[in-house]
Amino acid sequence: MSGVWVFKNGVLRLVENPGESHGSKARRKVLVHVPSNEVITSYDVLGRILSSLGWERYYDDPNLLQFHKTSTVHLISLPKNFNKFKSMHMYDIVVKNRNEFEVRDVQ
Repeated sequence: MSGVWVFKNGVLRLVENPGESHGSKARRKVLVHVPSNEVITSYDVLGRILSSLGWERYYDDPNLLQFHKTSTVHLISLPKNFNKFKSMHMYDIVVKNRNEFEVRDVQ
């Protein structure tokens, strides 16, 4: 994972490749469900897997897709549009679901 973690206004976020020039390409990342080796290609696929892990859909913010696990204080917040699903969202899912997901570089 390359980048710099920035803490601003009470939020910690990953700024990927902050010094990267515009001429070079960043490696595209994918989220993979490790037990099934399935690449997450849509929110339908992700929602199905998260549901099987005990996560429930949370409808508090209409601008976000959110999941909450009742046994924890964790909340996963994702942009409504899957095309805006970035590696910082992927790593958030990985951290909150140890040994279930990993982020891989696209070959």
